[in-house]
Amino acid sequence: MARLLVVVPSETDPPARLGGWLVDAGLTLDERHLGTGDPLPETLDGVDGLLVLGGPQSAMDDEATSPELTGVRRLLGQALAADVPTLAVCLGAQLLAEVGGGRVRTGVDGPEVGATLVAKRDAADADPLFAPLPMTPDVIQFHHDEIAELPRGATLLASSPAYPHQAFRVGRHVYGVQFHIETTPEVVEEWATRDTVGVAASGLDRATVVARSTAVHPDLEEVWAPFAARFADLVRSRDRSGAATP
Repeated sequence: MARLLVVVPSETDPPARLGGWLVDAGLTLDERHLGTGDPLPETLDGVDGLLVLGGPQSAMDDEATSPELTGVRRLLGQALAADVPTLAVCLGAQLLAEVGGGRVRTGVDGPEVGATLVAKRDAADADPLFAPLPMTPDVIQFHHDEIAELPRGATLLASSPAYPHQAFRVGRHVYGVQFHIETTPEVVEEWATRDTVGVAASGLDRATVVARSTAVHPDLEEVWAPFAARFADLVRSRDRSGAATP
């Protein structure tokens, strides 16, 4: 079975439903939980794909502030260099943008929090993972920083009115998404409890943010579970051939 390295920078953002969808799609998950002391491999040798999740750290943190992100940056750089099938989520996407030569900053319009929609860009129609998505899929947002500039040569796949760089591809097989698709209602409830600043910026109270997010989770599964299966196909294609195919 194809092996997916799963980097969990914080226990606040586990693979959750996304992990289940990927297992159902036939992948073996090698989870490394940085918050509990799991080591990261030095290289991506022996793995067929990479998943990097989110956390409360910032992609702008230096090594002294968030030393656990040093190895994450190293692996993302290797994934970019070798075009290894990769899905980077929220903090993961910001780290990917930074490693690829883009730029991350504190969000100029404040935090983006709760259940929202993103809109596919025209380029998504030619992308094997994003083309089958509806034009405005449901997502969960919970971020304070933004991707201000994409890596050079990146393809923008989805945007939102608040922050334009919501999903992108670098090369043929490396993807970043600013939003969350992996959550459960319980995970979002924990985030809303912890992130009082973000919830306040949404203009809604905590109970409303949680209720709206809970209500949208069935729609998230309908849209993003097949997306996870398509990503698994990409990972398996590398397992079979040693290099991912379109």
